[in-house]
Amino acid sequence: MLKLKIYLFLFSAILIVAQEDVDSSLYKKALELSKEIFIVDTHIDLPDWIFDENFDASTLISSDQFDYIKAKQGELNLAFLAIFTSPRQADEGKSKERADFLIKTVEQSLRKLSDKMKIIKSVSEIDENNKDLIYIALGMENGSPIENKIENLEYYLRKGIRYITLSHYKNNLICDSANDSVRTWNGLSPFGEKVIKEMNRLGIMIDVSHISDSSFFDIIKITNAPVIASHSGCRYFTPGFERNVSDEIIIQIAKTGGVVQIPFADFFLREDANKKFLQNEVDIDEYIKSNQIIGTNEARDYESQFWKNNPIPKSNVKDAADHIDHVVKLVGVDYVGIGSDFNGVREDFLTKGLEDCSKYPNLIYELLTRNYSDEDIKKIFGGNILRVWKQVERVAENLGR
Repeated sequence: MLKLKIYLFLFSAILIVAQEDVDSSLYKKALELSKEIFIVDTHIDLPDWIFDENFDASTLISSDQFDYIKAKQGELNLAFLAIFTSPRQADEGKSKERADFLIKTVEQSLRKLSDKMKIIKSVSEIDENNKDLIYIALGMENGSPIENKIENLEYYLRKGIRYITLSHYKNNLICDSANDSVRTWNGLSPFGEKVIKEMNRLGIMIDVSHISDSSFFDIIKITNAPVIASHSGCRYFTPGFERNVSDEIIIQIAKTGGVVQIPFADFFLREDANKKFLQNEVDIDEYIKSNQIIGTNEARDYESQFWKNNPIPKSNVKDAADHIDHVVKLVGVDYVGIGSDFNGVREDFLTKGLEDCSKYPNLIYELLTRNYSDEDIKKIFGGNILRVWKQVERVAENLGR
């Protein structure tokens, strides 16, 4: 039954692109190539079904942007699931508790899919010839669960965390955030410097998405291992948006041997969408504060309706490919990949043609139209990030982990 559904999906996909005056033979090649290569997505937030107490494999045909059926349709081989904790939880002293709960929940849920999904903790556990399993690795989005205890890094290494996004939309004990208007540390904190060295020693990848520029350049002075941006676009296309990475930062990431992983959301990819998105956020925030409804159902309902009434311009697959092109032209094809941010953004913010993890072949097709070779596409869709992960592990071995 599962194979039948996948075949029907692929057939319908060919029909759709044919209607859009797309080269169906080239799209067929994209589908074939997606089966041959090892596809890695470095940033997928936990889907809602993870939290269902009655979860079982039969429920995975769902509306989520990431689930087993869609992952198989898109030929996804390895997904990094983000263990996210909010700045609010840090303020309440609950970050570690929350992170531990999420990791435990993922483990319990995926035990029910042991024949379909497997959590891994090292590149050496991957068999690229085994296309039956979808491998799962864990990333931590926001380093707040480390608290102020350096020993918690080794604790989370044992728990399976293989990269840490150092901050989120507020500054924390490690470094400043790109999203925070205040600069607490003007880069890394003294504790943050210790964190970087310990992550190198343990073999945990350093993720520079969400952090401020000054934090990034402090890291570059210290790290002995490559760094990644697990889900960041190119600032070239969104001037002034610090959450995306600048050309200078892309160059420095490449010099470490690292990668920039391109996300699939309108406000990351297009300047007009970015400006509208940021203005909408300001307008929503002002209304909620002025009406004193912070944290209420009324505030959530207002925000949801506001986005429906004030949509942002749509990006498409070509926009995502433009970001890949930009990195390639700047530093080469060895330093770019994909980090979709599925489940991390509203459905109506997702790139047209890349709305969920069944759609990776659409981006492969677009790159083929731009004369990317099969080997280039193999690197972009997984080869580059696997190389980085291996290199980070080697650095840890050399440092005597």
